[in-house]
Parts: sequence; structure tokens; C-alpha cells
Amino acid sequence: MPASHYTVSDVMTHTAIAIGRDAPYKEIVALLDQWKVSALPVLEGEGRVVGVVSEADLLPKEEFRLDEPRPGEFGEAAKAGALRAGELMSSPAVTVHADATLAEAARIMATRKVKRLPVVNEIGMLEGVVSRSDLLKVFLRTDGEIEEEIRRSVLGESAAPAGLDVSVLEGVATLRGGLADPSLVPLLARAVRAVEGVVDVRMRLGAHEDAA
Repeated sequence: MPASHYTVSDVMTHTAIAIGRDAPYKEIVALLDQWKVSALPVLEGEGRVVGVVSEADLLPKEEFRLDEPRPGEFGEAAKAGALRAGELMSSPAVTVHADATLAEAARIMATRKVKRLPVVNEIGMLEGVVSRSDLLKVFLRTDGEIEEEIRRSVLGESAAPAGLDVSVLEGVATLRGGLADPSLVPLLARAVRAVEGVVDVRMRLGAHEDAA
């Protein structure tokens, strides 16, 4: 069964706002506010990503303005005196490639607890930025678009059982028809779920009805 064909390049912002190592603190804050983003890639040379400055990197200046750091907070407190991007940034940057799947990008964001990822090529040059909201764009696909893709890429496969049909309502795909072999139910459900924009899968396959 086919897998999702959407990659980071399909949803990312290709024109990314970035800064150099010498960008001053207040300029960084102003750029974050102006462009309504939570982090900025830090570049050097011809555009190689060497780090990222996020809101979390900037907050220690306010957090430790009056209070002394407690044990375990000295690393964060050190950034309270930082003045430029090179001192503030988290490095090395957590990045992703343009040909990564949306699931891979989402997994990186979740495990590394970041909201945005610089998109880089094979030598680390900036190509764009992908955010959490970008990854959710696939759920803006219409029910008709999703339904058409399931028919084409899942039910149109030579390996798919004949006599099946699909309907999609609010992103929930429902497969209907007769299915002689119950072992195919999880395989069909997995293939349908792999279609970008599917929120959930329901199986109404004769005697083998299931909410997959």
C-alpha cells in the first residue's frame, strides 16, 4: 500500500527570516515580534545554519533580572548577560531536510520540544523554515480531495480488494464493501490513514466492521 507523498518542501515557508551571529538582542526581539515567529535561524558564511535563537533563549534576561539562579539553572542564567545572537543561540541547530516526511518533522519537533525547524540542504545551507502550523496545513484539504486520493492511491492499487468504496466527512474516512479476508483490514486502515489530511478511519466491511 502507498505511503504519504507529502514532504516538508510541500508546506514549508521558502522565504525565511534569519539573522547573523552579531545580531543584537533588541533587534532579535523586534524581528520576532514583526514577523510573528517564535525563533530565528542564525547563519554564517553564505547561509549555513549554525544555531537558532528562540523566545526561550531570550527569556533568561527577564527571568534572572532580579532573582539569583537556583541549582540547575546556571546554564540558563548565563544567557541573561548575553547581548548578541552568537551568545544567545542554541547550537548546533535542530534542523530538517526538505525531503523529510511531515511525520518525521513532527517527530523531531515533539522530541526536541521546538516549534519551528530550519530546513537545510545536504551541506547545511538554509532553504526555508517549517513550523507546527505548517505541518497542520494538510488538514485543510477538502473531504473531496482526500476521498479522491484514497480512491486513486489505495483502492486503485492492484492489491486492494475489488468492490470497496470510500466516503470522507470532516476528514474521517469510511471504507465500505464486502471483504472476504479479515487479515486485510489493518493493512487497508494503515494505507488510508497514511493519506495526508485523514483525521480517522472507519471500516464498514460487511461482517468485519471496525473503527480502525
